[in-house]
Amino acid sequence: MSSQPRALSHEFSATSSLRAKCERGWHSYRLKKKSLAFITVIPSPLPYRRYLSTTLFVAGLIVIAITNVPAVVALLMGLALGLTVGTPLLRHNKTVATYVLQVSVVGMGATLSLPMVWLVTSSGMVVTVCAIVGTLCTGWLVGRWFGLDTKTSHLIACGTAICGGSAIAAVAPTIDASEEESSVSFMTVFLLNALALLIFPAIGAWLGMSEHNFGMWAALAIHDTSSVVGAATEFGGEALKVATTAKLARALWIMPVALVSAWVFRKSTGKTTIPWFIVMFVLVVGLNDYIPFAHVVEGLARKGMIVALFVIGAGSTRKGLTSVGTKPFVLGLILWLLVGTATAVVILAR
Repeated sequence: MSSQPRALSHEFSATSSLRAKCERGWHSYRLKKKSLAFITVIPSPLPYRRYLSTTLFVAGLIVIAITNVPAVVALLMGLALGLTVGTPLLRHNKTVATYVLQVSVVGMGATLSLPMVWLVTSSGMVVTVCAIVGTLCTGWLVGRWFGLDTKTSHLIACGTAICGGSAIAAVAPTIDASEEESSVSFMTVFLLNALALLIFPAIGAWLGMSEHNFGMWAALAIHDTSSVVGAATEFGGEALKVATTAKLARALWIMPVALVSAWVFRKSTGKTTIPWFIVMFVLVVGLNDYIPFAHVVEGLARKGMIVALFVIGAGSTRKGLTSVGTKPFVLGLILWLLVGTATAVVILAR
C-alpha cells in the first residue's frame, strides 16, 4: 500500500517539473520574440556606413589627385578605410584595382627607349641577373620554410628583386593573387623601402663607397624607384646618374618575370596567358620616340599607381590581414638584408 502512493508522488513531481520547464521555455520564447520584434524596428546602420565609406573613398581619391601623396601613405590610407568602414566598391574592388595597376604599368614605359634599354642593360648585367634570380629562389625557399602562402611569398620576392610596387602590380594579376595577398606584399615591401631611403646613404658613407658604387648598390638593393633616386641624390650627382640608369635596367625585368610567373602558376589559374599590359608595355617602349608628352604620361602613370595602391588597401579586411601574421614581413626583411649585403660585398670587391 505504501509503495503505490510513493510512486504516484514521484510521477506527480516529475510532471510538475516538466510543466515548470515548459512554462519557463515558453516565457523565454516570448521574451526573445519581443526582443527580436523590437530589434527589427531599429534602423540598420549599413546604409549609413555605405555613405560614409563612399564619402571617405572619394575624399581619398581627391587628396591623391591634387597632392603628392607617397605610395606608402596612399596604401595606409586605403588600409585605414578598408579596416574601419570598408570599400564602397564591394566585390568590384579587385577588378578596378587590377585594371588601374595594369594601365599604370604600361604608362611607366613611356620614358624608356630601345637605345636607352641597351645602354642600361649592358652595365652591371651580371650582378643584376644574379641578384634577381637569387632573390626569387631564396624567397621561394624561405617562404616554404615559413609555411607561407606561395603567392604571397612570390609577390614579396618579386617586389624585392625588381622594383617594389611596380613588380608586384605586374605579377599579381598573372598569378591571380587575392587582394589580401597583394596588400600584404605591398605593405611589406614599401615599409622596408621607406626604411632603406633613410639609412642607405649613412651606410654607404660608413662603408666608404664611391658615388658610382653607391648608385649601383642603391639600384640593386632598394625596392622602389623614388627611394632609389632619393637615396642617390643624398649621396651625390654621379650616384644619382648611375642609380637611375641601373634602376631602369632592373625595372625591365618586370616583363620576363611576369611571363615566367604566369607559366609557373598555370596550375593555380588553370591556364597560361600572356598579359596584355606587358605586351603594351613593350610596344610603348618601342614607340617611345613617337609618344607626345612622354613625361606627362609617365607622371600620370605614377599617379595611377598610387591610386591603385589606395584602392587595393581599401579592399583589405581585418580577417584577411590578421590571418597573415608577421611571417610576410619577416620574409621581406630577410630577403632585403640578403640582397643588400650580397650586392654590397660584390660591388665593393669589384
